[in-house]
Amino acid sequence: MAVLDGASDRPDGQQKTPLEATATPNLDALVRRGALGSMYTVGKGIAPESDAGVFSLLGYDPLQIHLSRGVVESIGARVDCHEGDLALRAGFATVERDKLVDRRAGRNLSTEEARQLATAINSEVWLKNGTRFQFQATVGHRAVVVFKAKSHKFSSEISNFDPAYVRTGNISIAKPGAKEYDIPKCEPLDDSPEAVKSAALVNEFGFKTRQVLDSHPVNLQRRAQRKKPANFVLMRDAGTTEPTVQGFRDKWVLKAAMIADLPAELGIGALLGMDVREIPPGTSLEDYRKRAELVLRLAGEYDFVYVHLKGPDEPGHDGLYDLKKQRIEEIDGGFFSHLRQATKLQRTVLCVTCDHSTPWKDKGHSDDPVPVLVAGGSMKTDGSSRFTETNARSGRFERLERGSLLLPLLKQIAA
Repeated sequence: MAVLDGASDRPDGQQKTPLEATATPNLDALVRRGALGSMYTVGKGIAPESDAGVFSLLGYDPLQIHLSRGVVESIGARVDCHEGDLALRAGFATVERDKLVDRRAGRNLSTEEARQLATAINSEVWLKNGTRFQFQATVGHRAVVVFKAKSHKFSSEISNFDPAYVRTGNISIAKPGAKEYDIPKCEPLDDSPEAVKSAALVNEFGFKTRQVLDSHPVNLQRRAQRKKPANFVLMRDAGTTEPTVQGFRDKWVLKAAMIADLPAELGIGALLGMDVREIPPGTSLEDYRKRAELVLRLAGEYDFVYVHLKGPDEPGHDGLYDLKKQRIEEIDGGFFSHLRQATKLQRTVLCVTCDHSTPWKDKGHSDDPVPVLVAGGSMKTDGSSRFTETNARSGRFERLERGSLLLPLLKQIAA
């Protein structure tokens, strides 16, 4: 299963989507071997985060399980997180006066810059009641924070300290991007003392990090270079306990491997007991070629191989149509060119899909269905020629109302 993160878009009849407008001869060749369909990755009307989308593609229903991206990312980032600790996905952002003007600090914060800022946060932020925490930068603007329980009792029933994702039941739902937001405030979602205290702690931490970050040498230099400062920390998807889920091998009777580069996917793979293969982030032809070579090696050792290809999602969030096309083209030339030529995949069921749509005009995840390609096994070709949103809706493969139904179908096709 090759998952093109956020590659899917929304056809509007006026301008081709990036998938429609990009030349993808290698992916097209694979499409001609199989059939296309479409799918809501979590459910109709839900614009999911990546973690919920991936979890669903692996055959689990995120609406029934509190996955807690904070806990999952702490696992993926190898941050010490014990039962009762409060873990949240975090990220560096830019604020000006009383407005949040960039949720990703210009998306050009280097991992080294982020690590320097994280060191300052860990050494200079002091919380009331002596609450200890660990803040760890991961990749680029991304980070994880874990507040240590000790004598404290925390609750995950708190709102997101990030206006672009709203807690709804067990998952967060993405909202369309905006030019700027009010600075967020975390609120308790129930009346328990633990939720009230946890929300207050997140607010305290968020505003105290601003005091430390605003005048940090990294940000003074970024301003001098006319870059947006990383002077604020957003947090979302709180969790206090590791999700209780059946392991992937026990559930699906498949020996499985996960290839990914970011903590969310790495954490999901580890949580499900998959053999996790971490590969450095990158979007060059060479980066995608390395992923293809690893897929081909693992295909002979495992019953199921999942590979996550991050490239198209970020330019979708940033509203960069041409760059989103370029990322798709790079995946085709670096990744699918090698899969297309591989003889061993002629005996393998190949699935290509997306974990969600990220329309470049919306600058955020949406609830639009994503294309699904299935080739090999008992799947017959349906005459499709291109992996696009419109073609997927006219293909002969299933129309799935939720992504958790996909893996059982793939097993039947492979049988």
